[in-house]
Amino acid sequence: MTTFKFEAVNKEGKVIKDLIEAVSVDEASEKIRSKDFFPTRIREKKCRGKTNTRATKEKKGTLSFDISIGRVKAKLVTTFTRQLSTLLNAGVTIVQSLTILESQMKKGLFKKILGQTIADIQSGDTLSGAMAKHPKAFDRLYVNIINAGEVGGALDLILTRLANYREKMQRLKQKIIGSMTYPVAVVIIACAILSGILMFIIPQFSKMFDEMEVSLPLITLGLVNVSNFMVTHWYTIFGIPVALFIMYKLIGKIKPCRLLIDKLKFKVPVFGNLINKSVVSKFVRTLATLTSSGVPILESLKNVKEVSGNLAMTRAIEKIHDSVREGESIAKPLRESKICDSIVVNMIEIGEQSGELDKMLEKVADNYDAEIDSAVEAMISLIEPIMIVFLGGAVGTIVVALFMPLIKLMDALG
Repeated sequence: MTTFKFEAVNKEGKVIKDLIEAVSVDEASEKIRSKDFFPTRIREKKCRGKTNTRATKEKKGTLSFDISIGRVKAKLVTTFTRQLSTLLNAGVTIVQSLTILESQMKKGLFKKILGQTIADIQSGDTLSGAMAKHPKAFDRLYVNIINAGEVGGALDLILTRLANYREKMQRLKQKIIGSMTYPVAVVIIACAILSGILMFIIPQFSKMFDEMEVSLPLITLGLVNVSNFMVTHWYTIFGIPVALFIMYKLIGKIKPCRLLIDKLKFKVPVFGNLINKSVVSKFVRTLATLTSSGVPILESLKNVKEVSGNLAMTRAIEKIHDSVREGESIAKPLRESKICDSIVVNMIEIGEQSGELDKMLEKVADNYDAEIDSAVEAMISLIEPIMIVFLGGAVGTIVVALFMPLIKLMDALG
């Protein structure tokens, strides 16, 4: 018999740490479950002088040098999740699957993490327990879903759901980034052209007007003053945007200010509707994935709160968590937050009453994804004429401001 150290969670959600004797890790897991505990980590208790060969090699290879900068790209983790689910569905064991994927991986942080994960599993750790040690690749949401799959004995199915979830969230993110790329690029190019005109062309006209002693109209005088300011204070072109960005970040660290900013984001013309739909879509899809994977509703809401990305939505989720803990519904505090449309709240309420909350949440998320597509197309079609009017107005103002003194000069000469 071998002695194993284990960590488990009881029905009340408390963490239990103890020792158990068994022949293998599987037998130890069965004994722990027979006590109504859910094991999260099991490893053999080492005697002095004994070491695990692979774990020792990993430690020797990483001793004093296990310092990694940055995070693993979300796209890489998503691809890994899909490949792992495919291998497990084909009947390949976890260790074999991870070894195959680790061997195919290019050298880097993620390959190193997979090697350490394999070593931890071989030394008696669970998959979720081994992944929890590497938050740079596997966040709390990811680990909790994997843990639910291990506890429920349906890891292959859970991994498939997790892969589907990550792929859909990745597509949503790409849509939003893609929709922002065009208007941002147009604004940057337009500002660069206007800055060039003000800094290099206007000073030439200003010099000519001074030599001819032409009295300048108010609009031309204003344009010349702006040009002179930009020539003498050119660093403000780069300094002001950088200062505003730093100020925005600093203010965002103050919770009341950040809450106000996140609420105002929903009311921004053109972009507000898209931001609102993306935040709600992320909330409902994440909650649907967690609940359908067997994660308890209170734990699911804690995870969703951490990944919401919007403090206004986070506060709403906190109220929902308190409401559910007291035995009430999700729909009531969600309706009071006024973040979601009434139809979304009604669908969630129906899902609670029918006992099919996860399916209803999936439908809501799919509907929101379709609405985001429409919102992106509408935003792009609206931004184009706005940009044309802006550029036309700016160029027209410059032309009028320059030609008015010229016309006055021509009249004087005539």
